[in-house]
Amino acid sequence: MTTATNVEDRIAESALQLLRTSGPRSVTVQAVQAQSGIAKTTIYRRHRDRRDMLRAALSRLVAATPAPPRTQTAERLRWVINQAVAAVGDGIGFGGFASLLTEEDPEFNSLFREVLVVQRAALVTVIEELQSDSDIRPDLDPETLIDAIVGAYIAERARTGRSGTDWEERLFAMFHRAV
Repeated sequence: MTTATNVEDRIAESALQLLRTSGPRSVTVQAVQAQSGIAKTTIYRRHRDRRDMLRAALSRLVAATPAPPRTQTAERLRWVINQAVAAVGDGIGFGGFASLLTEEDPEFNSLFREVLVVQRAALVTVIEELQSDSDIRPDLDPETLIDAIVGAYIAERARTGRSGTDWEERLFAMFHRAV
């Protein structure tokens, strides 16, 4: 028997997969139904419309992995790097990101930015803790650090067509010395 959680997971994963590969306009109840095999009536029982379904899928992008303990400075910075790029790399993908830049789907942009505020707040908290523990420079603006991390990820993808397997480690080595 399929559980409610399993159905929700399948709906969300199908919505995110469509978003990653084809952009936000491809995320419709009908497309999610076709990809997931879940009946439209089942989807509509859980989500009143496309916006609600997309919001539920995007909300899963908020940091799923808790930050390491405060005593593990290097691991906390690695966590910030990983989580900062997760919203794009593991979340909306470059299809969703391209739409965000072109303002192709204002409804999606609004929803994603709402989710991004929550995700970034968790990252800012960890960065501020690193600052208060004197593990990174106190004059560093947390939002700018997050932007630099995400920007480096996007630049690597634009430059090479992918991000290398050692990408996170190279970025960590650079930021660990710089911050």
